[in-house]
Formats: sequence, C-alpha cells, structure tokens
Amino acid sequence: MNEKIQNRIDFIYLFDVKDGNPNGDPDAGNLPRIDSETGMGLVTDVCLKRKIRNYVDTIKSGVEGYDIFIREKSVLNNKIDEAYESDEVKNADKKKKTSTAREFMCKKYYDVRTFGAVMSTGKNAGQVRGPIQLTFSRSVDPISVAEHSITRMAVATEKEAENQEGENRTMGRKSTVPYGLYICYGFISPNLAEQTGFGKDDENLFFDALVNMFDYDRSAARGLMSARKIIKFTHSSKLGNAPASKLFDLVKVIRKKDIDVPRSFDDYTVTIDSDNLPEGITINEIG
Repeated sequence: MNEKIQNRIDFIYLFDVKDGNPNGDPDAGNLPRIDSETGMGLVTDVCLKRKIRNYVDTIKSGVEGYDIFIREKSVLNNKIDEAYESDEVKNADKKKKTSTAREFMCKKYYDVRTFGAVMSTGKNAGQVRGPIQLTFSRSVDPISVAEHSITRMAVATEKEAENQEGENRTMGRKSTVPYGLYICYGFISPNLAEQTGFGKDDENLFFDALVNMFDYDRSAARGLMSARKIIKFTHSSKLGNAPASKLFDLVKVIRKKDIDVPRSFDDYTVTIDSDNLPEGITINEIG
C-alpha cells in the first residue's frame, strides 16, 4: 500500500562529475552550463528529472502506476486522450471530467504525481503541481571547461570520402569538466502529495533514483558522474517546523585547506551543525 506522506522533507543532494559534461547548454554550443558571472557550474532541475524518469522507467517497466508521461518523442495529447477513453472519465459527470482525468493521469504516471504536469494542451486534464521540487544544481567551486579535439577514422557518405585525400578522418570537439561537485536543494510537500496521490513508496523510489540513476545513465559525453550524499531534514509536521533555508545553512561543504585544485570528492569536507538543529527536525544521511 502506498502509505500517505505525513511529514515535510527538505533535502540536499550532492553529486559530482569527472571528465564529463553533466548538462550541455544548447545556447552555448552544448558546452557545460556555467554561471557567467561566478564561473560556477550549473545543472538544471529538468536534467535531473530526466534521469529520474529514465531510472523509474527502467526499474518499474511494465508495473501499473509507474508509466512515464514525459518521455522522448511521446505525443502528450494522445496520452491525455487515453484518460478520456477510460471508464472513469466516460462515466463522470460533465463538470467533473477534467478533475477525473487529472486523477487518472496522476494514478497512471509516476512523473505526473511526483513532479506535476500541464495537461491542458488538448482535451483538458488540468494542471498538477508536483509535491517534489528541485532547484538548479550549482557547483561548490568555479569549474574549468576543457575542450578536446577528437578524430573519427571514418566518414558518413561516399561523397565525403571522395572529397578527402589519404585517410578518411573527420574532426570534432568534445567539452568536459575536469571535476565538479554540485549541490542541489529539494523539497517534498505532504499537502501536494495528498492531492496527487504521491505516497511513501513513491518517495522511497525517488530517493533510490537519486542514489542509483547515474549508473543507469552512462554515456561517453557525461564522463564519470556519481551520487555522493543526500542529507534529509524530516519535519515532525506536514507544514514544517523551520524554514528550509535555516536547515540548509547548517550544512557546510568546504574544500580542504591543502587542496588548490579539487579533483575528487575526498578533496572536500561535509559538516552538519547538529547542535543548532531546530526542534522537531530529524536528520538522515544517505551516502
């Protein structure tokens, strides 16, 4: 049974990349995203959500209630049409068809009840504000972007081969971050979870995804990406016992004094000021 969530959760997610591009920027020739004013690396919330969706799709393939709404090359309006073809919506009162379709979509699609969705692009299934929200991830230190020339010892067409002399080599470029440690902040709302049907099983699956998703998402472009640590602040109430910012300030991620250029997670120390933890908050560390 997907038990209801009774406690607000705020969390910090630490992950790193080595010799890879964690999130290319299409506005900058697919170079790693970067804050142009500070030099800090960025990874969008959408990028992480895509990896979470892929993980759930792999782990829960074929399991009822764990389909993925936002997937590559899918036609979203066709999926909304499916809701209107269901018995629940067909038999619903005319004034309740939209809300019934919304409930159908939340029940069927994991990412809808987790992250929310806009489903008013065709037949109206309403809009859903998801109980889990993520910030952009930002690197602890400024990142450097390394560009590498690469060669391919082949060409794509006969015409390209005829236009070349000697060996069939084509040139390309690859951009990587030598090393970057990123911090993401996340929030889980029990009130929104109750509206979408997001339960304890869904929450456990979400955190499993954060821990394991990089192992299911390997590619030559991304290098070595690894989940390093999750710090969960669980409130004793639905509305929460302290502002999230106050809790996040208790965590310090600091580069060690003898390290000039960080190249691994061991080059940092992560500390939590538990002595100043507000009443009604418990901490759980993963990793």
